[in-house]
Amino acid sequence: MEKIDELRKERGWSVNYLAMESELTQSTLNNLYSRKSDPKISTLRSICNAFGITLSEFFKDDEE
Repeated sequence: MEKIDELRKERGWSVNYLAMESELTQSTLNNLYSRKSDPKISTLRSICNAFGITLSEFFKDDEE
């Protein structure tokens, strides 16, 4: 969730806006934040699509 939060904050997006852009419910994102759990791949794919990045880019090490 740290990476998602970092990308969200870089863009100045609220959790609600991310939910809208990723076509996920706000409760889905709130559950991820409150449980500090890893999202399912399908959920992560939707989030990456909202950010305009691929799953590969999401998992790419920032130091590369």
